[in-house]
Parts: sequence; C-alpha cells; structure tokens
Amino acid sequence: MLLIYDGVTTADAPTPRTGGVPLVPGQFVRPRCRECGGVMQFLAHLPLDIGVVAVFFCQNDPGMCDDWDATAGANRAYLFSGELTPAAVPADGETLLGAVTALRLHPADKPTEEPVLGRLGGEPDWIQDDETPDCPSCATRMTFTAELEEGYDFATSANFGGGGRGYLFNCQPCSEVAFLWQR
Repeated sequence: MLLIYDGVTTADAPTPRTGGVPLVPGQFVRPRCRECGGVMQFLAHLPLDIGVVAVFFCQNDPGMCDDWDATAGANRAYLFSGELTPAAVPADGETLLGAVTALRLHPADKPTEEPVLGRLGGEPDWIQDDETPDCPSCATRMTFTAELEEGYDFATSANFGGGGRGYLFNCQPCSEVAFLWQR
C-alpha cells in the first residue's frame, strides 16, 4: 500500500499522518536523544495491523546526532496498543514538524498522480546498502514495515538530509520496532 498525501489534518488525528502530537499510553515518557540529551521530534503516527507505531528522531542540532542510525540512540520508534491519548508538547527542543500531513492508503498496483509520501509492506527501496536492523530483544533480523519520504513541502518535511527516506522495521514476536533513514 502506498501512503498518499491527503492534505492537512488535526495534530492528534488517530489516522496515518506525519507531524502533530503522538498518541501514547498513560505514563509515556517522551524519548530523549542518547547523544545530546534533547527531547526528540515526533515524526509519524502509523496505525498498522501490529499496533500503532510512533516514530521520533533528534532534531535539536541537525547533523550532530546520529539520527539516521537505528541503534545510535538519536531516533526511536514505539509500538503501542490499547487506549492512546495525545501527549503533552515539551517546552524545550525541536519537537514538532512544521505542519501535520494526513496520509491516505492507496493500492500499490493502481497508478496515481497524487504525491506518494511512503508505503507499507513489501521490500525496502534502499537508497544506500541494506541496513535492516536486528531485533534488540531476540537478535533476529527485523521485518520491513514501512517507508517514509521526506515530505510534501518544506513545512511538512522530515529532515532526512535532503532527498532521504525513512525505513521502519518490526519484530512481531518481541513487539519491537526500529527506525532509520538514508540519503
């Protein structure tokens, strides 16, 4: 399935989107970058068959923290289930994208003229070499879940270094998810 640009939406929409505020379980603590200590920026909300995935990455000093690496500690993906509520927006750090973009699912086998902002399933379309991470819990190679393009315009764009792409993986038995990006 393709993720198609579907205009703007509310900051806490329970539908697929980039930007806005994360929907999280109670007692959730927003992640901090392991490298600089700053609060991470919320990137995407993706309700999937395995649960709801929330993706964060460090944008406090772009280019200084290894936010592209799945294991360096400058990005984080979470898999949630159950009741979720909007998280509070921290007062410090680069925590929000410039705008919120709704993503609509579109069959990958049907042509479209609409802007494609990612896709679910299939195989990763690597820009560089294969960087599929291993599960941090069981060390098994993770399964490709989704791909995210940088964004529709400057305000909605994730900072993947200009022309980059984000990759999301999961290990269903362990309920683990991981995120990385390439340029």
